[in-house]
Amino acid sequence: MRGCGSPSGGWPCTRSRSWSTYPALRARRLNPRRRRGDALRRITPRPKRPKGRLMALQGNLCDFSVTEILQLLGAQKKTGCLMLDWNTERALVYVLDGKIVSARAPGMGPDDPLLRFLIKVHRLSDEQRRGLQTIHKESDRDLEDLLLNGRYLEAEELRLYLERQILNDLMRLVRWENGTYRFDPKLHWPTPLARLSMEGALIEASRRVDEQKRFVTCFKDPHQLLGVRDLPDPDEALMEEEKELFGIIDGHHTVVEVVEAAPLSEYEAYEALHRLLEAHWIEVVGRRDPGQAPPPSSVRPLAPPPPRQRAPVAAQILVGTLILLGAVGVQFGARLVRPPSPAAAHDDVFVVAQLREVRLALDLYRRENGAYPPTLKALVDDDWIAAAQVLFPGYDLLYAPRRGGQEYRLDLKPNR
Repeated sequence: MRGCGSPSGGWPCTRSRSWSTYPALRARRLNPRRRRGDALRRITPRPKRPKGRLMALQGNLCDFSVTEILQLLGAQKKTGCLMLDWNTERALVYVLDGKIVSARAPGMGPDDPLLRFLIKVHRLSDEQRRGLQTIHKESDRDLEDLLLNGRYLEAEELRLYLERQILNDLMRLVRWENGTYRFDPKLHWPTPLARLSMEGALIEASRRVDEQKRFVTCFKDPHQLLGVRDLPDPDEALMEEEKELFGIIDGHHTVVEVVEAAPLSEYEAYEALHRLLEAHWIEVVGRRDPGQAPPPSSVRPLAPPPPRQRAPVAAQILVGTLILLGAVGVQFGARLVRPPSPAAAHDDVFVVAQLREVRLALDLYRRENGAYPPTLKALVDDDWIAAAQVLFPGYDLLYAPRRGGQEYRLDLKPNR
């Protein structure tokens, strides 16, 4: 091919071709603004995502389970609200720095999980519930705020109930296999009282799901009648709620009736019944068909203590004087009577709550290591519980593993 104007013919001739032969080239030359934009795109770097900013987290539970999503939020120490929907059910899980702080919506809805839990465990009566709902309609304050400022519960007691309610709802959520999820980092819980470790809470929820399968096998017939076989020793470490089960189990009530009347959540009631059955303290004494009318019920919900009100100043002085005189009398009389029995320790709500935390740490240790720890010191050394939580003023906490670490005995003995 001969070149145009080139003796060597090294370049092909393009004069004969029209301007329309190169439409793209013509467009670029006729649009200098586009040329400048192309150059800017070549030299301007893409803006980077600010550090610490959470990408949108949403999707279907068929792809990622609730456990996997919560593990991600815990590992990255995120703060926000995880919203879960499945058919007509909806659940919320608030996290703060990767820890679970609430599993309910702010305010006080008609089906508030915390309110429902407190009524189930007989901590609030129907009259108190109606009073709280009336105050909420007038003030629009949160249920936790109403419980604290109304002196229905102290902060420490409310925290323990919140932890139990969160674990109770979390056990239900980890079994969801369908539905949708969405995480919003802008939604924060205002004043968290409870702070549950994400890893510990998920391990406990998993353990409860596994244990519930055993309970279904053990109590597969909910219409069986339960009766007392033998009462435990006075020094046996039992929760106050477990002791109250002996007043409900009388040989005339079925399993489902005992669970409904127990001052415990459904899982906690089945767990307590399973423990009493394995210890041979209760037994199955018969069966009542579903069509038969139950006998006149002797089981009545426990009447929770009324909210405490501030007494007048004169009454407070009088009560304080009486308490002082009573304390002097107790100190003098203590020298004449024997030391208090260990069972008295379980009348203290703080001792009961502290024992529950020790038992929870023991169960978590067993699930992680396959057996209960050889000593409580091993439990503390592995950071499953703080050293102060195994100290009970006025009592020695006695711990003894059994059957190669598959069982244990936990007792409180007075040290004076």
